[in-house]
Amino acid sequence: MKIAQKYSHLNGEEYLIVHHKKLYNEIKEYIKSINADDFKNKESKEKRKKGEMLYSPTEINSALKEKFSAGNWNESRYQYYITLNRELMEKSINLPAKEQREFLINHGEKNPIYSYNQTDFVKDQIAVEVQFGKYSFVAYDLFVKHMLFYSGGVINLGIEILPTKKMQCQMSSGIAYFEGEVYNVMRQGRNSPPVPLLILGVEP
Repeated sequence: MKIAQKYSHLNGEEYLIVHHKKLYNEIKEYIKSINADDFKNKESKEKRKKGEMLYSPTEINSALKEKFSAGNWNESRYQYYITLNRELMEKSINLPAKEQREFLINHGEKNPIYSYNQTDFVKDQIAVEVQFGKYSFVAYDLFVKHMLFYSGGVINLGIEILPTKKMQCQMSSGIAYFEGEVYNVMRQGRNSPPVPLLILGVEP
């Protein structure tokens, strides 16, 4: 596969080139090493595409994830406690989870709610999500997950790998695609979400 399109939000790509050029090259090599045609093995049962052979999103996802795992990109979990008091949230967000709980209890929260978010691949404070799934999964990555990890000091940049529309047309319906998700980011304004991102659109 190849990177056909890319979108840098809040200087995400520029940060990567300056501070982590080697990691950027790693990511590009992983993508290049995948032959998408090896995974064009899903026979469509959908009315409009019945009988067509489509790219399997789950198999491409798995193949890319194997590459990252082999390159020592590891899962990371960000744990935190929920408060609806904005002032307390802003003061506690950068504390370790245990200290967050103690801080919130000491400031009047009786039963702080424990929660966490998990990202599949993190290396040198760069997070990568390989996303050949439904639209809602990508929106959660871009507007919730990457932002939580960034505000919690776990990462400095979030990267999202998506199929382009050209590739998505040869997949099952409902799969998110690069152009649509970049549009969703752009329409929020230049500073939203408030986390540096690099969105990569890949295709055969």
